Amino acid sequence: MKTDTIFYRLFQSFPSFFFELINHNSEEASNYDFSSVEVKQLAFRIDGVFFPKTETDLIYFLEVQFQKDINFYARFFSEIVLYLSKNSLQSDWKGVIIYPNRQVDSSNTQHYQELLNSQRIQRIYINELETSDTKSLGIAIIGLIVSKETEAVETAKPIIQKVRQEMINQQQQRELLELLETILIYKLPKINRQELEAMFSLSDLKETKIYQEVLEEGRQVSKIESIPRMIKLGLSLEIIATSLDLPLEIVQAEANKNQH
Repeated sequence: MKTDTIFYRLFQSFPSFFFELINHNSEEASNYDFSSVEVKQLAFRIDGVFFPKTETDLIYFLEVQFQKDINFYARFFSEIVLYLSKNSLQSDWKGVIIYPNRQVDSSNTQHYQELLNSQRIQRIYINELETSDTKSLGIAIIGLIVSKETEAVETAKPIIQKVRQEMINQQQQRELLELLETILIYKLPKINRQELEAMFSLSDLKETKIYQEVLEEGRQVSKIESIPRMIKLGLSLEIIATSLDLPLEIVQAEANKNQH
């Protein structure tokens, strides 16, 4: 699952969720601009940075780390220090690291213990958050990202309902529903359209880009599955490609596959 991409989309569209996550007032989000940044000299890329609009507020350097990496802290602090050295910034800074659980956190911390124990760094373990549907919508969605596959659908249902109840802005509601759908498809790649339609209204789904991609993928699979049958009928590959509106290369590849 592309967790860094999911979190980037979530915080870019709904920055208030980030401030709820770090136990700040969600209204602070209006004081920040969010983006990812690259330190070009060493090709470092920081997952996300909340830039304050005034110098009195902190800069937040965000990293989402879902894989165990013994060199993570060396890279994380190098990225921050190098970025600060290359940019004239007056604001103070804080680092926020999002882990799915403590087991992913690196144990190689002896060179960075003072920083990790300071107020400069906040480590968040999602599985330790209170993510019930009575809590923040943002926290509930973040909890869905690390939920067990067997529990993802049931976890998502009250969140979807909460989105419909709390998101008055229709554009934001559609955007959040699309993000929820993306999370479910990443977590459950075998989920079928009927299951999705049971959770989202069909009109919601039809407006989402991911739904259109899945629908088109299903059409392509159906076409490809019909190629062997059409070959057995004696049709040429060119006629099959034209009939199915598929590139000839795809038909040829499928024909070669069925020869083995």
